[in-house]
Parts: sequence; C-alpha cells; structure tokens
Amino acid sequence: MKPGRRALGIAASDREKRSHLAGAVVRADRVVDGFGFGTCTVGGSDATAAVCDIFDRLDREDLGYLFLAGIAPAWFNLLDLQAIHDHTGLATLSVSFEASPGLDAAIRDAFDDDAVIEARLSTYRAQPDRRELSVDDEQLFVRSVGLDPAEAGDIVRAYTPAGGRPEPLRVARLAARAVAAERAER
Repeated sequence: MKPGRRALGIAASDREKRSHLAGAVVRADRVVDGFGFGTCTVGGSDATAAVCDIFDRLDREDLGYLFLAGIAPAWFNLLDLQAIHDHTGLATLSVSFEASPGLDAAIRDAFDDDAVIEARLSTYRAQPDRRELSVDDEQLFVRSVGLDPAEAGDIVRAYTPAGGRPEPLRVARLAARAVAAERAER
C-alpha cells in the first residue's frame, strides 16, 4: 500500500444523552492529516447519518477507506455499513475488539418497545458477518462492505502499526474522548 493512502477512522465517546464522534484522517504511514467531529443521540437511530455528515463536512477526495469503531455506538444506535458505503463510496470496515455472541439478546434487553426492537434487529441482521482477524497477536473482528474479506484483512493490517487497534481508530478514539471530556466540563 502506498504510504500516502488515507483512511478516515470514526470512533465515539458516549455521555449522558449525546455521543461525541470524532473522525481522524490518517495516512498509511501514520501521519494524521485532519479531523472532523459530530454527535449522535445515545439510544437513538442517527449514528449512520452522523457518520455520513462527518464525511461530507470533511469534503476529502483523497480518502480510500472508512474505519468504524464497532457497529453499535451510543447504546445501540446501530450503524448501517451498506448505507455508509453507498453514501461515501469508500470501502467501509467496522472493527470491534472483543468476541461476542452478537447483539440480538442485548438489543431485546435494552428496549421495551417492540417496534424499536424490530427496527434495530433488522438493521443489525442486515450487516455483513464479522470475521475474526489476527493482527499483531491481537484478535479483531471485522465487517466490511466494498471489498472482499481477504482484502479487508490486508487493509486493517496495513493501518495497524503496533498493537491491535488500527491507527485511524486509535487517533479517532483519543479525539472523541477529549471532545466529550471538554464538553462535559462546560
């Protein structure tokens, strides 16, 4: 991969009612090249739109990949990977860091309204399967849209210089936490 190839990583930091999203543009050679910020509702259904809004406001034509930290930020405010891929035109990868039996039971436990439960389960079940991936002796779980699973593994590894967290997600996570902490102090 060319060292100047850029990826946008988006991570969230939840607070009481709002989740603060940060997008970090990072080159494959680990140079940070920009930031974008947004919010979505904790427990809402606006995370996909918030990710697309960050992408639009960045207005970057040099991005090749979009990394997302997980699939359910902001208390099951589910991301629709296909919708994000369709909107951005970028290969879209959701990376999670823990094994899990899935979110079906957790979604059912978290909500009382059957219509809300069914809508979230429908979005969740429409997402591509997670595939386990070893990166630097760490186990990651990757869903991807816009590239085949083998290529997705190569991309994740190319953006993970050390440890098990791709650099665009590591930097975005730091930025999201900093923004959320700063806004909490106001």
